[in-house]
Amino acid sequence: QVQMVESGGGLVQAGDSLRLACSTAGRIFSRSTVAWFRQTPGKEREFVALISRNGGMTHYADSVKGRFTISRDNAKNTATLQMNNLKPEDTAVYYCAAKSTILTDYSYYISSGDYSHWGQGTQVTVSS
Repeated sequence: QVQMVESGGGLVQAGDSLRLACSTAGRIFSRSTVAWFRQTPGKEREFVALISRNGGMTHYADSVKGRFTISRDNAKNTATLQMNNLKPEDTAVYYCAAKSTILTDYSYYISSGDYSHWGQGTQVTVSS
């Protein structure tokens, strides 16, 4: 089982920025669509953003569009989520996930069930 590792969470004020990172060992990363999800207590895991295997396509939840940016560096097996203008409603545990795909797969995999590799999550708390 491939383990993703997230980092970069923390406590910030509304309007601040945070940068989350996700990394893993092995070749699975460069052969996968990578996504970020988030979850708050009592709610289902929610799609945030994804990036295709070659970085050619990104897709965002409406709630974060224009504020969050996902990117990846396959040479370093790392993906990042730059979060700007954070709001209290962005408070959640953020998870990185990976799904093996072919090189030209630009599908919108926005369901948590689409992903087979997950990290343990990193807490993001935004105070008002």
